Amino acid sequence: MIDIMFLVFGAMVGSFLNVCIVRLPLDKSVVFPASHCVHCKKSIAWYDNVPIISWLVLQGKCRHCEGPISVRYWVVELAAALIFWGFYRYFGLSPLLLPYLVMAGCFMVAVFVDFAHRIIPDQVTVGGMAVGIVLSALIPALHPEGPTDAALGTAMAGTIVLVCMGLTFIYPFFCKHLMEDDDPAADRPVKILVISSLLASILINAGAGFLPARFEPYAWSLSAALSGFIVGGGLVYAMGLVGDIVFKKESMGGGDVKLMAMVGAFMGWKLAILSFFLAPFFGAAYGIAEKIRTKDSTIAYGPFLVMGALVSLFWGHAIIRWVMNGGIYGL
Repeated sequence: MIDIMFLVFGAMVGSFLNVCIVRLPLDKSVVFPASHCVHCKKSIAWYDNVPIISWLVLQGKCRHCEGPISVRYWVVELAAALIFWGFYRYFGLSPLLLPYLVMAGCFMVAVFVDFAHRIIPDQVTVGGMAVGIVLSALIPALHPEGPTDAALGTAMAGTIVLVCMGLTFIYPFFCKHLMEDDDPAADRPVKILVISSLLASILINAGAGFLPARFEPYAWSLSAALSGFIVGGGLVYAMGLVGDIVFKKESMGGGDVKLMAMVGAFMGWKLAILSFFLAPFFGAAYGIAEKIRTKDSTIAYGPFLVMGALVSLFWGHAIIRWVMNGGIYGL
């Protein structure tokens, strides 16, 4: 019965994710108006809005005008049902299940929107990273490594911030033409957020030892989420700056930076780094195929960051142990 419940619940969430996929890129409300046909604008009755089933019954057409309903709706609902069921089977009814289901829902919206529009909505990434940080403070099982890992994460976050500051300093000397339409004040809130998060992580590491023992895991988990958020987003941001300098054109979208910041908030700095290095392996073949097909070297990179994050989520710690033990040279 629990398996069926997760399949049904996942399909229902998938129906809502479809609304997000369609409306968020257009800056429309995901609540109002109610579901309606994009062709004739008539509201869709509840019996025509049953996840997975209704699309099959209607044969992918509107009941009123017989306009086509994209198969994407059915694919998203089915995929969400299987993902929710699969996550339940893997994680069980553990504290990790809810956070990772939230992350998976954000991933689905990011992937479909990025493929369709080459953007990733801030409502997904910024909202997702905020939820990831809050849940990390409430569920220490998300980052169970403890004080040593939290301290290393903070050190890595500080290093990434310094690298990005250095690249930002030399950037105008190479890419002034890319800065002509930039508003210098636009980046100020992001810089304040990053520095504040780094300082908060440092203060947590310094003060957690004075907390009662039962509260320490919550402090370490929050610190790990803050450093993961900085490391994940900072790596992609730094790679984008280097790409701009080398190729003299914009090479990385801001949505990808925020997506990886969200990954770091949920999964921590180690798995964020691994996700960052795995993503090019997934994107390379697609990028080459698109270059041959369209002569355009620009691709939606978000889906491949998601693929790297999912591999890291399920097998990341085993991969890290393998690499630390010498990788292929240790066989």
